[in-house]
Amino acid sequence: MSSKRLTSASRTRSLRLSAAATAAVLLPLGATITATAATAAPAPAAHDDFNHDGYPDLVVSAPGGTVSAQKGAGYVAVLYGSASGISTSRRATFSLSTPGVPGVAQAGDGFGRTTASGDLDGDGYADLVVGAPGKDIGTAADAGAAVVLWGSATGLRSDGALWLRDSSPVPGDRFGTGLATGRFRGTGTGTELGVLHKKDLRTYSFDATGRDRHASAAAPVPWHWDQDFTPAGLTSSDYNKDGADDLVLLGTFTEYEGYYPAETHGSASYLPGGPQGLSYGHYVPGGPTGASGDINKDGYADLVMGSPADRDDLSGALLDGGSIDVVLGGPDGPGAPGSASHRRWTQDSPGVPGTDFVGDRFGGAVSVGDVNGDGYADAAIGAPGNNVRTNDAGTVWIMRGSATGLTSNGSKTISQDLSSVPGTAEKADRFGGAVRLIDTNTNGKAELIASAPGEDSYDGADWIFTGTSNGLTTTGSWSFNGARIRAPYVDALFGATLAP
Repeated sequence: MSSKRLTSASRTRSLRLSAAATAAVLLPLGATITATAATAAPAPAAHDDFNHDGYPDLVVSAPGGTVSAQKGAGYVAVLYGSASGISTSRRATFSLSTPGVPGVAQAGDGFGRTTASGDLDGDGYADLVVGAPGKDIGTAADAGAAVVLWGSATGLRSDGALWLRDSSPVPGDRFGTGLATGRFRGTGTGTELGVLHKKDLRTYSFDATGRDRHASAAAPVPWHWDQDFTPAGLTSSDYNKDGADDLVLLGTFTEYEGYYPAETHGSASYLPGGPQGLSYGHYVPGGPTGASGDINKDGYADLVMGSPADRDDLSGALLDGGSIDVVLGGPDGPGAPGSASHRRWTQDSPGVPGTDFVGDRFGGAVSVGDVNGDGYADAAIGAPGNNVRTNDAGTVWIMRGSATGLTSNGSKTISQDLSSVPGTAEKADRFGGAVRLIDTNTNGKAELIASAPGEDSYDGADWIFTGTSNGLTTTGSWSFNGARIRAPYVDALFGATLAP
């Protein structure tokens, strides 16, 4: 663990804030939010526009944050977009101790470990789902739960928040391990929520016709894996362009030699949507991290999935420094059997900067968005274990989209070792632990938000980089942490998750 903290001489320039200026507890919504109210009548909102002002909003999770003296209870911070992008002055914070949010903050809840957003109640404002897979329910340790925060003209609200958990909590089930939203039954139907836990995947629909919103769960979605598959997360989009959103179940698969595990590698399943909801489609070469977007501008959503830690179980060693799989969508979905739409990339692939070293964790985080406004979605790839002068300082790669898919042409890397990036590359920072490409000022060019959850002995911090017609630039980049937004910051892992 890095020994640096607020008093470190290498403290990131934009994170300097006296401890006296920070708050010991999270502030209620009304005490912090200054987001612009919507001026138009509600209409279908972007999945991450919580106040329907036309600008996407950023969600930063701090699942290690201490709340109500409970270490690791966790919280989320929402930074509202505007014509000038995001700002720490337009924000709100939420935890299980925020008035109106159901539940009680407990040590190890990990509130914010997973997140998803979409207009679940059909009122024109995007809503936020926050997972706490480490939540204890009664005597069921780590049974897991999630909370729905509703959007409004003034942003996310804590009043009326909805509590979700399994009707029969199971110890270790980790309800909320993965979250994703979509119109899984097709155009004209409501937005549903997919919730993943250890051995189950269900979708939830929401009824907003009465005074109190409520959710109802569908039957489990078959995923055609057995005990050798370990689910890790979800990503969603319309990969076959049939008008219904689909899910991709992300995870790892363990191969055995007799009774002994021999190798564990990334695997995924494509679950197409339709009038009856989600069903099993086919296997997709992938991994435990994933993001979706139209990389080749053909109208079909594509997949970028990371496998940062494939390993040889017999020797207990990692196989490589990590990889990403790019799988293009098409009429039969992404990576349909027999298609030539799949390509794997590592740091040793032609044109990709860097060198593959075991433990780099290339693909540990991925995001998809158009950073230069050419209409092709680009990919951000985090390698939080990459060594930059010292161990596990971390690096982010940007790779361009093109008519043929992802390309190494024009690829670049970003780390704290660059003079134009605030801070210093230090041991165990894990820069690139989470990445998000998001156009918060709607100028057609996505910004990159990159986090270093290990910054300052696991306090964590985030960096903002601007998109331009020439691609992403580090000029004018800035950073912030929990202290800057007056939220709990010690060991908070601020930025461990950046909402999809």
